Amino acid sequence: MTTDEGSSPRKAAAPSASGSDDRVSEGSPSSPEVPESVRVLEQFLQEDGWYPRKLSVENGHVFRVDFRGAHGLMPCYAEVRPEFSQFIFYVVAPVKADPSKMQEVCEFVARANYGLRIGNLELDFDDGEIRYKSSLDFEGTGLTPGLLKGAMYPAVQTMDDYLPGLLAVVFGGATAKAAIEAIENQ
Repeated sequence: MTTDEGSSPRKAAAPSASGSDDRVSEGSPSSPEVPESVRVLEQFLQEDGWYPRKLSVENGHVFRVDFRGAHGLMPCYAEVRPEFSQFIFYVVAPVKADPSKMQEVCEFVARANYGLRIGNLELDFDDGEIRYKSSLDFEGTGLTPGLLKGAMYPAVQTMDDYLPGLLAVVFGGATAKAAIEAIENQ
């Protein structure tokens, strides 16, 4: 699969599909207790049109954004861990694996991950959640908009590219092998 990493993904301005309000009102992004990497992330998300919502997470700096791809609306989570100089970005599939399909979805994830250069798919065996994770370490360099773009854009594009195959496995009865072959032979 090739990804045009230079083009801007389509961000969704809509709130989460569940209707919950994940925003918190305390603290300004410019207040002195906010680490620089958190300010950089929030500024990038705002200026790049992601419409970030800061989540109330104990000891965390997590922003919820949405991505509307060609194949669906996907919630995303951008997290900075300043104490470790780490950035983690998750793109969550809009479907979960049913327990009866777990083995086939597991094979789909393994086959999809083979050869991916930036990031990987993950499967939660407890609740069936499927997500794409991209991360980076910015120790010694600082977090920059270029690094954020290089981690986030390929992640949303890859999840959108593989989503039709995942849907075919979860709902259409396709085998993991056939679904991956259809995606990768396009």
